[in-house]
Amino acid sequence: MLTETLLDIISQGESVTVEFKKCTNDITSDVYPTICSFSNRFGGHLFMGVNDNGEVIGVNPNCVKDMRKNFSNMLNNPQKISPTLFLSAEEYEINGKIVLYVYVPKSSQVHTCNKIVYDRIEDADVDITKSAAQLEELYLRKQSDFTEKKLFPYITEENLRIDLLQKVRNLAKSKDPNHPWISMDDIDIFKSAGLYEQDFVTGKSGYNIAAVLLFGKDETIKSCLPAYRTETQSCELIIPTVTTTVMMFALI
Repeated sequence: MLTETLLDIISQGESVTVEFKKCTNDITSDVYPTICSFSNRFGGHLFMGVNDNGEVIGVNPNCVKDMRKNFSNMLNNPQKISPTLFLSAEEYEINGKIVLYVYVPKSSQVHTCNKIVYDRIEDADVDITKSAAQLEELYLRKQSDFTEKKLFPYITEENLRIDLLQKVRNLAKSKDPNHPWISMDDIDIFKSAGLYEQDFVTGKSGYNIAAVLLFGKDETIKSCLPAYRTETQSCELIIPTVTTTVMMFALI
């Protein structure tokens, strides 16, 4: 993104889609609720090295490498953000100072930070975990915007290509020898990747459409998604390739 574009966004001040954090020497803990709330609402622009009033103060250049690494590690930790997010903090020089910028896209999933559901209301990150009405509104909004949120509560591991998860673990290990997916059991990987979810409106849990498309056996896909019907021979070749490609993208 061009520096001029970033300056234009900063000049508009904090809003439902813009947030400033000082973060002079490290990633402060209040960054992650903002990431979560942006994902749950409209997406947004996060600037580290900028005061609440929009003044560019910069981050310590000697800390940038560690800050970017720590940021990625935390977003890949399902104990921090769940389902995990795959974002990066990009480095820009603005007015002679280093600013870390993160674009957070709107997510099809409902994310939690430290097991708390945050929503973005005006320029605040609001804990809505105990508000049944706000949670219902959030899930209905996601379901209306993203068809992959549909759950299949009666699908079990017998209906899926669970053998493909070893490829997922190998991919994770090749990207990061300490990646949490390596030691997770099967269901926890599905949850971390946002493929197994709970609908807080109905109370049901299950695999979603994305899980069916990525890991479903041929007959499972035919039953759940007849529009994606393929010949058995083609499906056997396509599913591992698609799964590997998508999971590799998720690990970038």
